[in-house]
Amino acid sequence: MVRQLMDRGLSERRALVVVQMSPSALRYTPRADRNEALRERILALAHRHKRYGVGMIYLKLRQEGQLVNYKRVERLYQEAKLQVRRRKRKKVPVGERQPLLRPTAANQVWSMDFVFDRTADGRVIKCLTIVDDATHEAVVIEVERAISGTGVTRVLDRLALGRGLPTVIRSDNALTTQSSLASRRTAPKA
Repeated sequence: MVRQLMDRGLSERRALVVVQMSPSALRYTPRADRNEALRERILALAHRHKRYGVGMIYLKLRQEGQLVNYKRVERLYQEAKLQVRRRKRKKVPVGERQPLLRPTAANQVWSMDFVFDRTADGRVIKCLTIVDDATHEAVVIEVERAISGTGVTRVLDRLALGRGLPTVIRSDNALTTQSSLASRRTAPKA
């Protein structure tokens, strides 16, 4: 606007007064971007380390010897529209929910769960506990460093031979269902 008025014959000072603009605003030239190298380095680190957020990228820059302000790194990170994607949690399919009825006799319903502990030297031990819900008797407590799915079936097979299997085994993550128990009962024993 000021330049157009100056082209029509007004002086620069008079054109600035008419437009109500300061001379420094007219003569302003933007400085060169001094963040260009830092911006490129942030992008390179973000593409190399996909799980790193602003904090870790800031630490990497500091480890490289660059003295940068955290807020500056954060601003450039946001301007580049970078963000760490949140991991989606695995959804465990919900089974049939049934009311927890108190069993009337022993060996009708057992509950099965894992308990973790540590030894004095810090090593983890895993305990498979199976409890009769009617009598609150600990049917078995299997203690190992690691118990796999085959280890669980081995324990259940041993119990089936020794005292028989219950009608239902409850578990917090549906390790064993009624149908698999029924198939175990009907399967011929070797």
